Amino acid sequence: MWQSREGMTMIQVLIRPQFRGQVSAGLFRQAAGTVLEIESAPADASLTVVVTGNREIQALNEKYRGVDAPTDVLSFGQEPTEHVFVTPQEEPPYLGDVVLSLPRAQEQAIDQGHGTESELELLTVHGVLHLLGYDHTTPEEEALMWARQDAALAALGKKRDG
Repeated sequence: MWQSREGMTMIQVLIRPQFRGQVSAGLFRQAAGTVLEIESAPADASLTVVVTGNREIQALNEKYRGVDAPTDVLSFGQEPTEHVFVTPQEEPPYLGDVVLSLPRAQEQAIDQGHGTESELELLTVHGVLHLLGYDHTTPEEEALMWARQDAALAALGKKRDG
């Protein structure tokens, strides 16, 4: 659970067995919760962060994006469909899933010259912003998303390199 100013947000963190002990679930909860708070997401919204390896994220990347390569982060939001799924009133809104590759984050941290925790915070922030509807397919969208990403990282006491 993440304690926001207005209520409890459920941020579930699933760390694949081979990566347990290498990262703290609290890091992901803090980063995701900060984004939800500064973006004024519903106080009772929920999401899941999955920490996995390159093989699993590559399979997801190929299946859902048609890209047969590992990536750092994927976001799977609640997509509008022909049959609208209505969340019962007693259930909090579920925003979706953020899937991160720990090995990829470690590689990128080395390339960028900062720690793995900083890279994981950046990727978590980035993924949650996607769940909230931000994208970076056009220069205008990218500028807005990067600004929101920088705001979240600043709230975490970080800044984006580059």
